[in-house]
Amino acid sequence: MLPQISQHELSHERLRLLLDINNAIVSNLSLKELLYTISGCLRKFFPLDLASMVIKDEETGQLRVHALDAPAPGGVLAEGAILPLEGTPPGIAIATRQTVLRERIDFEEFYSPIMREAYKAGLRSGCSVPLICHDQVLGTINVGSLREAAFSRKDAELLEQIASQVAIAVENALIFQELTALKNKLASEKIYLEEEIQTEYNFEEIIGQSAALKKILQQVATVAPTDSVVLLCGETGTGKELIARAIHNLSNRRERTLVKLNCAAIPTGLLESELFGHEKGAFTGAIAQRIGRFELANKGTLLLDEVGEIPLDLQPKLLRVLQEHEFERLGSSRTIKTDARLIAATNVDLPHMVAEKKFRSDLFYRLNVFPITIPPLRDRVDDIPLLIGYFAQKHALRMNKRIDQVPRDTVEALCSYPWPGNVRELENFMERSVILSSGSELQAPLSELTLTTTMPVNSGAPAPVAVGRSLEDIERRHIAEILEQTRGVIGGKGGAAEILGLPSSTLRNRMKKLGLK
Repeated sequence: MLPQISQHELSHERLRLLLDINNAIVSNLSLKELLYTISGCLRKFFPLDLASMVIKDEETGQLRVHALDAPAPGGVLAEGAILPLEGTPPGIAIATRQTVLRERIDFEEFYSPIMREAYKAGLRSGCSVPLICHDQVLGTINVGSLREAAFSRKDAELLEQIASQVAIAVENALIFQELTALKNKLASEKIYLEEEIQTEYNFEEIIGQSAALKKILQQVATVAPTDSVVLLCGETGTGKELIARAIHNLSNRRERTLVKLNCAAIPTGLLESELFGHEKGAFTGAIAQRIGRFELANKGTLLLDEVGEIPLDLQPKLLRVLQEHEFERLGSSRTIKTDARLIAATNVDLPHMVAEKKFRSDLFYRLNVFPITIPPLRDRVDDIPLLIGYFAQKHALRMNKRIDQVPRDTVEALCSYPWPGNVRELENFMERSVILSSGSELQAPLSELTLTTTMPVNSGAPAPVAVGRSLEDIERRHIAEILEQTRGVIGGKGGAAEILGLPSSTLRNRMKKLGLK
């Protein structure tokens, strides 16, 4: 019990308490530090055993215990606990905008299970005061005691005066918290974008005019304005990321970020953190809070490449995000909403993986809303000459070289090659060709294009290509067949040079190099 003091002394002590709290809250921008400071002052004046601050989440409408000062917190009184609006003193105080004073907490008075648990924990009296700032109810400040009638009506009135001061500090703390979160998010986006800028893309724009490519672009134009999930299927190097970027740029989300993540490039144990983020201390090595890709891509687009590499135990969490548009960071119980459009990409046969129970069928069906199959380069032969010219100019400009001419036999040879690595392989070959070229004519090392594997089974190619066959072998056989047709005549009307579209001198040089007589 507090010692008996005069009314004058009591008024003086109350004024000192208000002054102490006012001085204490000026420099605090953390809700937890703010409550500890306030509860330290309150303990000098009130016989409290528990102090807490409950904040209302405007997005979800839930009440969350943001800060707690109790001897042995736990269970329903744990920090971060969710309180219902109905059946709890904080909920009633927020709904009515009035102080809720309970000199005696009756077990039957509150039908909320949380209050019954609090009663079992020993709580017998309490007071909840709404925190109102600029006519907006932010939450409540609450005090509790393990004995009955610990707080009087005058105590409640004093708490109301304190709450008016605290509400301003809470609003500032919430604003600071929001600004800090935004700053961290912008910093994460900046780092991500810097990484993206440093990445060397396969293309700067889509190159080609083949019927196969036009069909893909029609599909892109159809699905881009929607927010539907898109599944990009195709072999490695076909340009799935480029198509994803085209979908994003044609969508209503083009002003926001296109975030990408290669699921195969992240260790399995870290993939969940990359997708959903984590709190400080969530696991060994988590020295700071990290924002996940789904949070970064909010209002934008998220490209998950190699989606078939996502482990089975993580697939239900991805499915939940797609269905509910919400997730939790590792180490946190707070639900985060996200409005990220998903584009998934894969170079594997997902239906086959589903049949082998290596990929969840429900997740596959959720991803397979609008599938786009990107054809391999060997099915876009008409685009190869355009790509050759584009890549030659691109890399020549980067190397301060001038490439004015690509020999016709080089173009024909490159069009004949099946390109198992698709457009990526073609670009790498063209870059190497530009490096080796000393003049204005492209000098391509055609002899290096040796196939060491057969074509993919699902390629749609008419027949597998023999192991070890090089372009030089193909070129030698082709020229020999033409020479047989012309009976060895090289120049003149109907000669081999005219059929091949080459100058006679160029054909003779090629024949000499290939050992043909």
